[in-house]
Amino acid sequence: MPKTKSNKLEKKTDSPEQIIDTVKENLKKIRHNRNFSLDKLATKCGVSRAMLSQIEQGKSAPTISVLWKIASGLGVPFSELIKDKMKEGMQVLKYENTKALFSSSKVFSTRALFPYTGNKKTEFYELVLKPGGIEIAEPHQTGTTENIVVISGKLRLRVGDEVVELLPKDAVYFNADVPHEYSNPTDEDSLMYLVMTYSEEKD
Repeated sequence: MPKTKSNKLEKKTDSPEQIIDTVKENLKKIRHNRNFSLDKLATKCGVSRAMLSQIEQGKSAPTISVLWKIASGLGVPFSELIKDKMKEGMQVLKYENTKALFSSSKVFSTRALFPYTGNKKTEFYELVLKPGGIEIAEPHQTGTTENIVVISGKLRLRVGDEVVELLPKDAVYFNADVPHEYSNPTDEDSLMYLVMTYSEEKD
């Protein structure tokens, strides 16, 4: 049964190859627009020059953590690295076509619930944290906030030195420009929805 469920998930999300191609093109474009060399970007985001080069060549699939570091170093929203070409009018986001990204341990995944087009001040995500899973997030851009609501399971959230536990229907709003950590202390998946809001001025 677990194997069947896993196969369904793979069919209902972008393939790793599609995400790799999208990220490499967006990264090259944004870096060149910023006039950043690979060395300069590596210094600003804390990701090695070798890793950045591999991503730009489409030879490596970046994890959620690595993408966040790169976005912070470039001073752009997370979605700028995996956005598609701009489309007009209503857009239906079919589950099988949405992008899912995973942590290196595979215990944490995020799925965009908005079209990856244009430069947005607000982004909407579905988060899934596996039983016992922990995801450590580095500070986002100055002024970034997160608003999370728990749908099922439990979320233990650490923001700086403060820790809270959230049950289904509980929500939390906090400044995400400080270190924070999501953990699931239960034996079932935790499902959450996240609204990420960026400040008007980005570095």
